[in-house]
Amino acid sequence: MHARLLPEDFDACVTRAVRDFWVSRGNARTGKTQGGTRDAVVGGKNMDGFVGLVHRVAAHCGLPDSAVHVRKSRVVLPGFFRATKNWDVLVIHERRLLGVFEFKSQVGSFGNNFNNRSEEVIGSAADLWVAHHHGAHGDGPRRSRTRVTEGVPALLNPSLMVDPRPPFLAWLMLLEECEASLTPVRCEEPHYPVFDEFREASYAHRYQILCERLVERQLYSAAALELSPAGSDRHRALSPATSIRNLFAEFAGKLLAAQA
Repeated sequence: MHARLLPEDFDACVTRAVRDFWVSRGNARTGKTQGGTRDAVVGGKNMDGFVGLVHRVAAHCGLPDSAVHVRKSRVVLPGFFRATKNWDVLVIHERRLLGVFEFKSQVGSFGNNFNNRSEEVIGSAADLWVAHHHGAHGDGPRRSRTRVTEGVPALLNPSLMVDPRPPFLAWLMLLEECEASLTPVRCEEPHYPVFDEFREASYAHRYQILCERLVERQLYSAAALELSPAGSDRHRALSPATSIRNLFAEFAGKLLAAQA
């Protein structure tokens, strides 16, 4: 008998999460906001529907609900370049860190926030993997984090990780689909040329490249970009490899393998 990797209602759950995002964001805008462009990228409760997907898939794969941590005080991991980082969801079963999730959204203000989001997602992964390499996320012995010597493996080379079964690290960007996010953007090249794929690429395409390369460079286990028009429950990926369905299918595979 063939077992489904994802729950039968997975696609319906994604559609509901997208709809709830726009409803929640609309309600928030009628109340007090932080103002400025930060409102365009801070997920907060707006992304709760996607947090629920982690619960749904983890339960489908046989993990107890207690393995999924979402409370602010329970989603903290030690870092290497900083003391700690708060993630959106952690999945920890029998003291083993299985999953780490970050969910982001961007509505408008694309030029002001794309580079900030890129720097955040790259930096967060760098911090997590170096800390993990030094034994920060387990009960075993920790390597000294007070100094880095020539004997320490390369900074961001996952092949040198001490853990043969590293956690599943995932990043999701829900991007407003509109003319501004789909229009080609010119690159500034005062000294050296940019890589060709960035020329005349829209912000949506730039996010697509970012997701592909986060996984290609093994900074993330999976990265997804979903586009959705404002106020709609419609959503789409630019490629199957960076779809939310692929992200959670990879996650489900990780959970099933961990319990084998």
